[in-house]
Order: sequence, then C-alpha cells, then structure tokens
Amino acid sequence: MNFEEFIKPELLILIPVLYIVGLGIKKSKLPDNFIPLIFGGISVVLSSAWVIATSDISTLKDVAYVMFISVTQGILSAGASVYINQIYVQSKKKE
Repeated sequence: MNFEEFIKPELLILIPVLYIVGLGIKKSKLPDNFIPLIFGGISVVLSSAWVIATSDISTLKDVAYVMFISVTQGILSAGASVYINQIYVQSKKKE
C-alpha cells in the first residue's frame, strides 16, 4: 500500500505530529470519548492550514475544493496516526 495514493506527500508529516499530539491528549484529564473529536479537529485544522496556504482560491468552486481536500486529508492523516498507534499497542500485548 502506497500512502501517497491517499495522503498528499506534503501532509505525511502530520502522521507523527498527530501521534505526538495524541499522546499528549491521552495523558490529559479529558474523558476518552472526547479524544477522537479533538484529534480529528486538530488534524483537519492542520491540513486546512497547508491546503489554504498552497491553493489559489478565487471562486466558490475553489473554496469547496479546498474544504473537501482539507477535511479528507485531515481524516486520513488522523486515521493513519491512530492505525500506527494501534499497531504499536497491539504488538506489545502478550497473548
């Protein structure tokens, strides 16, 4: 599987960044049920910052495209980070 087919290469850096942010969120006193929403929100905001900074937005169609790409890339980056975390957690379990 080639992640570059799904996540833009420039946004692959978000995966380890989000992993570290997730570790911090997990250690906070927030209830666990809020963590996915916060994690997803952070990833979408970070993705949006990159997409907006690198896009030429001049029409409503461009705005819709940027919003779609930002949300999609944010969700995929967050999902990849959680997936990597779960691989690590599951590999530490003894059966």
